[in-house]
Amino acid sequence: MQSQLKQSIPVDVQSRRDLVVWLVLSDKTGDNAQLLQLAETLPWPCQAKHIAVRDAFVLGKPRVAASLHHIDPKSSDALEPPWPDLVITIGRRMSMVALWIKQQAGGRTRIALIGAPKGDSDKFDLVVVSEQYRLADRANVMRIRYPLQRIDETAIAAESEAWRGQLEQMSRPVIAVMVGGRTKAVRFDAAVATQLARDVAGLARREGGTLFVTTSRRTPSAVVDALERELPPDAVLYRWTAGDERNPYRALLGLADRFVVTSDSLSMLMEIARLGRPLAIYPLPLSSWFFSDGLRIIGEFFPLVGHRRDLAAIPRQLVKDRHAIWFGEAFRLDVRRPPDEVGQVAARIVALMEPQRVEAQPSMPAAVAGQKRYTGSPLTERKEGGRSL
Repeated sequence: MQSQLKQSIPVDVQSRRDLVVWLVLSDKTGDNAQLLQLAETLPWPCQAKHIAVRDAFVLGKPRVAASLHHIDPKSSDALEPPWPDLVITIGRRMSMVALWIKQQAGGRTRIALIGAPKGDSDKFDLVVVSEQYRLADRANVMRIRYPLQRIDETAIAAESEAWRGQLEQMSRPVIAVMVGGRTKAVRFDAAVATQLARDVAGLARREGGTLFVTTSRRTPSAVVDALERELPPDAVLYRWTAGDERNPYRALLGLADRFVVTSDSLSMLMEIARLGRPLAIYPLPLSSWFFSDGLRIIGEFFPLVGHRRDLAAIPRQLVKDRHAIWFGEAFRLDVRRPPDEVGQVAARIVALMEPQRVEAQPSMPAAVAGQKRYTGSPLTERKEGGRSL
């Protein structure tokens, strides 16, 4: 893919190795994976900047502006001159960091943003949106069908070997149940978890297989407790634990025969779909009509007023394109993988930078340059911080 892309890039663009590109990464694994895959496809080296969010803004949504007030400086990488020519990032909170960087650079830095905060797309040079975003057509908007996740099949194969002995002792098919968590649009409490456990238990009886249920960072403890009570005795339940090296998630991607994923988790849905594995989407109940269909309908007629994201759009599209089924339908064994649009997005970013002939910004102390300086944790203390990708 990368060599094919470079063949279509003008030689003068390929040779601009002095172009400074920052990837602004967060603590969201799925978001970071999209950026890292994109970086591998670009013709320039990219420098990773890991940014941590203050506890109050992990769930809270700050107003989009050029600001670092929501950032935890002690746990973040340093942001200081020379400022980059291009920032690539994803999501509301990191978009604010990108806008702050552009402000410090006197507007010279360009921003490519994956996703779009409501009503703020005109602040960015390029906005890449998938089916879940309801956004008016603009010159700086690029539409793609699905999120950009790719799968590291080498890593999956390695972790599969570590679990192969345990999973081979289970009755086939092994049915992996991937559990997400509550969002504003859907309800996921103990009652919903109880119904989920009973439904997948029925599936296992019909299929004659074994359930292997894994929870995630967002799964409420009440949901995990309900699953533990209601799942059949022969089911395996993994409680997600931060930093646990024995997390079976990747091994299941390689070894499980069927997959059931709750509808709230777009990252898990896309990862399994991109593997071309039999996938059933378990629809969680809507939290209310207003926060689901109501805002979606308003957004169809008034894009700048209604809800910017329709989180059910990706599951619907996966089913429509025959990459998945709704839970309760017969598993589709002839699954097609969704299209990979990373190369197209990379080409659009290259086109964004092609006409820009900005000389490299001089490296000088912030006090001399009259610019602000934000210093977080040293890059050398982070495993990936500051390395060229």
